Amino acid sequence: MTNTIETPVLAIRDYSLDYETANGTFHALKKIDLAIGRGEILGLVGESGSGKTSLAWSIMRYLSKNARETSGDILLSGESLLKKSNAEIEAMRGRRISMVFQDPSTSLNPTLSLGHQLSEVLVRHRKLTKQQAWKEGEAMLARVGLKTPAEMMKRMPHEASGGEKQRVVIASAFACSPECIIFDEPTTALDVITSRQILDLFVKLQEETGVASLYISHDLALVSRTASRVAVIKHGDIVEQGPVASIFSAPRETYTRELIDAVPDPARRLSSPSVEATAEPLVKVENVSVHYGRKPFLASLTGKTFTRFKGNNAVSLTVNPGEILGVVGESGSGKSTLAKAMTGLNPFEGKIWFDGREIRGLKDMTTAYRKDVQIIFQHPDASLNPRHKIFEILSRPLKLYGDGSDLRQQVGDMLEKVRLPRTHADRYPHQLSGGEKQRVAIARAFASKPRLVICDEITSALDVSVQASVVELLLELQKANNTAYLFITHDLNLIRQIAHRIAVMYRGDLVEIAPAEEIESADRADYTRRLIAAVPLPAGTSPIASKGA
Repeated sequence: MTNTIETPVLAIRDYSLDYETANGTFHALKKIDLAIGRGEILGLVGESGSGKTSLAWSIMRYLSKNARETSGDILLSGESLLKKSNAEIEAMRGRRISMVFQDPSTSLNPTLSLGHQLSEVLVRHRKLTKQQAWKEGEAMLARVGLKTPAEMMKRMPHEASGGEKQRVVIASAFACSPECIIFDEPTTALDVITSRQILDLFVKLQEETGVASLYISHDLALVSRTASRVAVIKHGDIVEQGPVASIFSAPRETYTRELIDAVPDPARRLSSPSVEATAEPLVKVENVSVHYGRKPFLASLTGKTFTRFKGNNAVSLTVNPGEILGVVGESGSGKSTLAKAMTGLNPFEGKIWFDGREIRGLKDMTTAYRKDVQIIFQHPDASLNPRHKIFEILSRPLKLYGDGSDLRQQVGDMLEKVRLPRTHADRYPHQLSGGEKQRVAIARAFASKPRLVICDEITSALDVSVQASVVELLLELQKANNTAYLFITHDLNLIRQIAHRIAVMYRGDLVEIAPAEEIESADRADYTRRLIAAVPLPAGTSPIASKGA
């Protein structure tokens, strides 16, 4: 499609990029044509591996040694970036073109204060003195909505929340009034309320500065809220681009329609077995509290007051056999803390009853309990041993909880149940995609035929199509095994599609529990209504109107 922008800030013309690999040439980008004008936000959407981040790296000139640019050009305000020297590119980064990454923790140096890192950009590119840069840095942090900018400048990255760190990164990106900023999945690691705040901040700063923005995301709902135009990329090809409203309401390409259909929509309830009322719930949590921190030795000697941090505060809830109980809330609300208490990873006060058996702590979590209660974590990379093949990873629970016979056959059967080929048994985790690794983690959890599976943000790092297939798989396994799920997530659109009931948590407290179909009713708690209001509308549902919602 020919772009109508006359004087684009960023122009990508007939650009192709290959990677030379041990298995031959991989065509990452194929004749890309895109343009972004001043004050415009162009959304770039596609599945993992479609070429989104490769394009961002090409624009920023962060190319690996095996990269080969085979055609085309990339121009910033009419100047070819491909013809710039390394020194010229270094001088441009941060001053004329900036990038905000997915995880702010990896963008910030853990050994330097936030203020040091922000002022360093101002000294280098705006030639301010250190004193001027520090003062300007405080003003920038105030501009991005941090309430105590002077204090925040002195903090180390680990002393700031994810949302605070991302605001610092955004402040750094806007600090030198660049011509173009690339946002690469900037809210993926954030909860729904923080994401909404970051997006509102981004739109506000973008309108104030007139910067040209490339917004990369696999979340079509977020793109529909922020961008004016959208380009859809598949296997390195731009298959479709145009105004957001027309692309999402009447896509020409089947691939675009598939992406839109994969976006969770609470109006489309997915089929999950109904839950019959039982005399006794499968799980009963009674006044469970979790506190972090031990009293320091010196505090004991000096008599100083010491207050432990509250992770959960007297939480009580139930899960019925075969039920999906969603648990939602912003970061720090205590969702994962509760999951870890139920699996013995956190000491707790109070009681947990499982199938009528009382669980007061780790000593009561017998082999039978661990067989019946499994957990799947957010990042499979952190939970799958990188040194073990998939066969070893999946055979271990079979040895612990099964008969241990004919392991090769059983592991193959498990892989097929999660829609993976049997040959994956001989691969290592790094040889699998993110979605495939999460399927292995699901297979491992179901190896013991559990009655309760705790899913802790297991779809947050996946693109919409992979997320949809993983959720479909979980529902199939639930139907086959009558498994109950405690499904922790910050995706309210998703959980409203699949859950029977939804528990809302805030700062360690259980705010309320409501049937999924009633979570939007007017008599819900104030915090629940705030969560619902922060949720982006599914793509295709009045995207332009949603921007000001």
